[in-house]
Amino acid sequence: MIRGVRGRLVAKQPGAVLVDLHGFILRLYTSQTTLADLGQPGEEVELVTHLRVREDELALYGFASAAELELFELLIGVSGVGPRAALALLSIARPDELSQIIAAEDVDRLSRAPGIGRKTASRIVLELRGKLPALAPSGERAEMAPDREVVEALMALGYSATEAREAASRVSPAEAPTLEERVLAALRLLARTG
Repeated sequence: MIRGVRGRLVAKQPGAVLVDLHGFILRLYTSQTTLADLGQPGEEVELVTHLRVREDELALYGFASAAELELFELLIGVSGVGPRAALALLSIARPDELSQIIAAEDVDRLSRAPGIGRKTASRIVLELRGKLPALAPSGERAEMAPDREVVEALMALGYSATEAREAASRVSPAEAPTLEERVLAALRLLARTG
């Protein structure tokens, strides 16, 4: 499975980007959030991806962050929410803010996204309650925020965004100071649970 793309940005289009992988140009569908985060055509870009395989199409979705990819995968897992609707939701807010909107059960804000009605917004809240990535802790560290580099390394090794975040959040930087040590510790945790 294709879990990431690194190459030269050729063009930004409404809802998509073209990336040149040394002469092989890919079209990746994406959110307005990722479009805003990417540089100008000609610059190097790196995106984490989700490949959607259907009988009549292959579609590649690309995101600037692992958090956005994870939320996209959670959203398309909700019945009645396809990739286009998930991208519309990810275009109204950054992943952490969108997670807070869903956690707060703010159906009105969710239904402002194009193609998302109140019924679909309510279903998203109902089905994702308790499944959202842990929000950044405030005050006391109730749960450690996952290390982004560790999450990306685990995803590059084929683990899902959810598995990677969960394992990374359980690794203490004090016990494993280097990135390599943190990745190895996360792999040991995944081996025990898998």
